[in-house]
Amino acid sequence: MVRSTIIVRATDALPMAASVDDEQTEHALQEHKQQSKLIFRRITPNSEPRCSIESGQYTLHYLLADNVVYLTIADKSYPRKLAFSYLEELSKEFSVSYGPKVESVRKPYAFVGFDTFMSKTARLYQDTRAADTAGSSNLDKLNNELQDVTRIMTKNMEELLWRGDSLDRMSHLSTSLRSESEKYRKAARNINIQALIRQYAPFGAVALILIIVLWWRFS
Repeated sequence: MVRSTIIVRATDALPMAASVDDEQTEHALQEHKQQSKLIFRRITPNSEPRCSIESGQYTLHYLLADNVVYLTIADKSYPRKLAFSYLEELSKEFSVSYGPKVESVRKPYAFVGFDTFMSKTARLYQDTRAADTAGSSNLDKLNNELQDVTRIMTKNMEELLWRGDSLDRMSHLSTSLRSESEKYRKAARNINIQALIRQYAPFGAVALILIIVLWWRFS
């Protein structure tokens, strides 16, 4: 299930809103909240817009949209498509309510009142086990209808901590891989065309000669 959420400005990691967590949750997620600060420092305008970063028994999911980072800490077993649907809900509402004020705000947690919406939305995305008894519950419908998230980048926290990977570097790598993939597809298409030409060219030549002979004979 979704455990904790924070919303920050991407350019300077200024916290603008966060969920109100109880003492037990605060203690359990203390290390992961510190890790989230590392993620915010690594995010640039060129970073992947969606990413899941695994860390122990939890996964940190973030969504980058309109210079705002929406990050939630969820159980590792919690479906990614539900986590990102939750973040999308927050993004849409936050953009409508506070979008024009994001660039001008100066003090931390200026939009603390957004916690009310976060709390209500989080309750809609509770533990997926609830769907087992609800049958056609809203959560079950969401789980079936949400977009495929297999293309969302997944990393491990240790790679960020010890290897110093930057999220924008991974974005460049993804772009490079997509570019190389496109080159290979074009090359494969050309090879297929050439193979077809080699395969059917003799038949075409024979047919052309036959047509010329028939035309010459009966003309």
